Amino acid sequence: MIKLIVGLGNPGRQYETTRHNAGFLFLDKLISESGSGWVDESRFDGLLAEIGVAGEKVKLLKPCTFMNRSGQAVGKVARYYKLVPEEILVVHDELDFDVGVVKLKKDGGHAGHNGLKDIIAHLGSKEFYRLRIGIGRPPVGKDIADYVLSDPSKHEWKSMLSVFDLAGSCMDQMVVGDMSVMMNKFNSVK
Repeated sequence: MIKLIVGLGNPGRQYETTRHNAGFLFLDKLISESGSGWVDESRFDGLLAEIGVAGEKVKLLKPCTFMNRSGQAVGKVARYYKLVPEEILVVHDELDFDVGVVKLKKDGGHAGHNGLKDIIAHLGSKEFYRLRIGIGRPPVGKDIADYVLSDPSKHEWKSMLSVFDLAGSCMDQMVVGDMSVMMNKFNSVK
C-alpha cells in the first residue's frame, strides 16, 4: 500500500511550470481535485498534505529544497511516519520518455536524475515506486538543464495534462491495488 506520494520539482515562482516540476504539477492537480491544501512543514523541509484515496489517508509531499536535495525531505517524512520505501511513490519528470508517456516502476537506479539519486541516498534504498512522466529530450545542441528548466509548449502541456488525468484516475488502484497490474497498465499505454 502506498502511504506517501512525493512530487519532485524545484521551489520558486520561476520554476513553477517548468518540465522539471512535473511531479509538483501532478500533486497540485491531486490537491485541487481533493479540496485539500498544502501545509508548510519546516521540520520536514517541505509542503505536506493529506488526501483520501480509496478510503485510505495518503500523505503528499513537495520538498522545499531544490531538486538535488529532495531526499532530505523524503527521508525526514519517511522516518517520522515510520514508512518503508515500498510505501512511497515518487512522481518525477523523465527525459527518456516522449511527452505524453507515463510509466510506473519499482526500484532501479537514478539514471542521472539528481532528485532520485538524493532520495536513494537518504532512504538507503532503491525499493520505492516511481511514476515517470515523459518530458522528452531537447533538440540536439540544446542544453539539457535549460530544457528541463523551461516551460513546455502548449501542445506539450496538453499532453502532460492528459498524463496527469490518466495517472489521477488510477490513483485508487496504485494506493491499495496490485502495483504489478498498474505497471502493466501504464507501461502498455502508447
